[in-house]
Amino acid sequence: MTQPQRDRLAEQQAQLLHALLADGPPPPGFDPERLEVEAKALRSKRRQIVAMIEPDVCADLEDRFVPLFTEYAKAHPRKDGSRMRDDARAFVEWLRAQGHLPKVRWWQRRRATKNW
Repeated sequence: MTQPQRDRLAEQQAQLLHALLADGPPPPGFDPERLEVEAKALRSKRRQIVAMIEPDVCADLEDRFVPLFTEYAKAHPRKDGSRMRDDARAFVEWLRAQGHLPKVRWWQRRRATKNW
């Protein structure tokens, strides 16, 4: 495989990942409906893991958890090499910044960031 072929393949893979993880347009040659099914499955898996890591947040949001997480996940794909715990923490910070959860007060920070 030549370098231009590798570069083209890498670009196509990046387009596919963008479509699956960041709500990007489907790359040429891919069925948009099938990509959406796969993207929903990947978001669901990610959402379930976040719910296991942050069960109190999931409970506090009740019926809003799924749509809010979907909105977050489309705009914030996981970074390469990040841990799920970091992803869950970033989701909680996003919720607070958007006003969906109360801000943590200075006396609550230690308890909120402590890993028991």
